[in-house]
Amino acid sequence: QVQLVESGGELVQAGGSLRLSCAASGRTLSSYAMGWFRQAPGKEREIVGVISRSGSSTYYADSVKGRFTISRDNAKNTLYLQMDSLKPEDTADYYCAAVLMASYLSRYLPRQQREYDSWGRGTQVTVSS
Repeated sequence: QVQLVESGGELVQAGGSLRLSCAASGRTLSSYAMGWFRQAPGKEREIVGVISRSGSSTYYADSVKGRFTISRDNAKNTLYLQMDSLKPEDTADYYCAAVLMASYLSRYLPRQQREYDSWGRGTQVTVSS
């Protein structure tokens, strides 16, 4: 399995921006599909977005579409989540996750949490109104 460590979470005002990073070690990320998930206080963990192994396909939850952007830098073994126009309802712990993907599935977008077998410990994002 690959080890994942998130960073970049902090307190920000509504309307502001943050960029989260997810650094991987132990394996190269180039063979993995990657996802961002979040869990708000008192709520279940939910999907934010996914990027395919190839990086050519992405998926976003409706709640973040047009505001958040997922990207990956395989040379740096790092996944990113650019978050713009932040809202108080974006307040949550954000987790990155990875799943090894065969080359013929390079554009597949795993959207279910159970599809992922490596998880980070999360980074906290707080958006004040």
